[in-house]
Amino acid sequence: MSENRVIIAGGGIGGLALALTLHQIGVECTVFEAVNELKPLGVGINLQPNAVRELLDLGFTAEDLDGLGVSVKEWALVGMKGQDIYSEPRGLEAGYDWPQYAVHRGAFHMSLYRRFVELAGSDAVRPGCRATGYATNPEGGVTVTLQTKTGEMQETGRLLIGADGIHSAIRAQMHPGQPPIHWGGAVMWRGTSLAKPVRTGSSFIGLGTHKHRMVIYPISAPDPETGLALTNWIAEVTYEDPSAHETMGWFRPVGIDDFIHHFEDWTYDWLDVPALIRGADIAFENPMIDRDPVPTWVDGPVALMGDAAHAMYPTGSNGASQAIIDARILGAKFLAHGVGQDALEAYNAELCAPVSALILRNRGAGPFGLLNMVNDRCGGEFNDIDNVITEAERSEFMAKYKAAAGFARDTLNAAPATIAPGARVRT
Repeated sequence: MSENRVIIAGGGIGGLALALTLHQIGVECTVFEAVNELKPLGVGINLQPNAVRELLDLGFTAEDLDGLGVSVKEWALVGMKGQDIYSEPRGLEAGYDWPQYAVHRGAFHMSLYRRFVELAGSDAVRPGCRATGYATNPEGGVTVTLQTKTGEMQETGRLLIGADGIHSAIRAQMHPGQPPIHWGGAVMWRGTSLAKPVRTGSSFIGLGTHKHRMVIYPISAPDPETGLALTNWIAEVTYEDPSAHETMGWFRPVGIDDFIHHFEDWTYDWLDVPALIRGADIAFENPMIDRDPVPTWVDGPVALMGDAAHAMYPTGSNGASQAIIDARILGAKFLAHGVGQDALEAYNAELCAPVSALILRNRGAGPFGLLNMVNDRCGGEFNDIDNVITEAERSEFMAKYKAAAGFARDTLNAAPATIAPGARVRT
């Protein structure tokens, strides 16, 4: 393998989006992934219009994405009595030039993997190789140390991109004094169930209060015979004393009876939450965690991306989307500055500060911050939301969030392609 390549540590969504981008612009790369075999893991995620635009520019089609999930039509917050707090159209329904998609994370991840292997060959992804550290070379380039089942090995490349997730060893070396993973007391139970879609038929619904809520949205089209769609749900409770739950598993399967008591009486004429939860074959428990922002994502020929750079609460539904944007911005900087440290510095200058601010905004509940406002003003109990928060206030709050997250409609629609069709790095 060429020492002139880019090494990507981590074969998740971000790492594979970068690999596809580099292949598109003519840059050799190798992906080293810790797990021995990539499998379709996880539940539902959302791909915002800014990320969907990039996927289409990478060669995915609407038909491809329709096979992985459904186009989202609405985003809605609903109070404990089942009444609307805020709703708005999403994706094409909101006037974006690109849809928003709700997809099964595992299916989407594997589609990225299969596409890259088809284009670059199976040797371009090396499973069973966990990055444990790196060393910059005096003559240029970087050497990464990898742990395999047979021992350690080293690989050298022109640049190293740490896409190795929230527990990133690359980040730990770059920022050895970083605080531990941050948990604010929220626990999530996740699952998927077959259920009849509600509201628009493709709505993202946040239901409840700022400390006790459900998130529900379909990730498949309804079955023509049964009318049932695979529906992603997240049940969430925030504990007042996080230290009382420190031994909780990071991500583990649990029984429905372990947590359904929090939601047992959540029944409405349009939705039966207990029945939805009990319809799952399995549920997973994990705390809502993130990491404090770091001052830079770059150390010479090494850069961070995705969760390694900016692990954030999933309240804004933009963690995967931001990883895709990271990949595309990196590609654009390579085109503009060449495949070297200048490109990494330009990438860092464009994204590190605003995305770090987004981490903290999501920690403050992201778009679900409207629920905090409702709680502060009326304790979560109301008959007419306009008497609690005006329509103008609600719209302004959401507009600020979308601008911070990089998918304000008019700005995105007017923006040129991140990478021009046919653009290639000059060698």
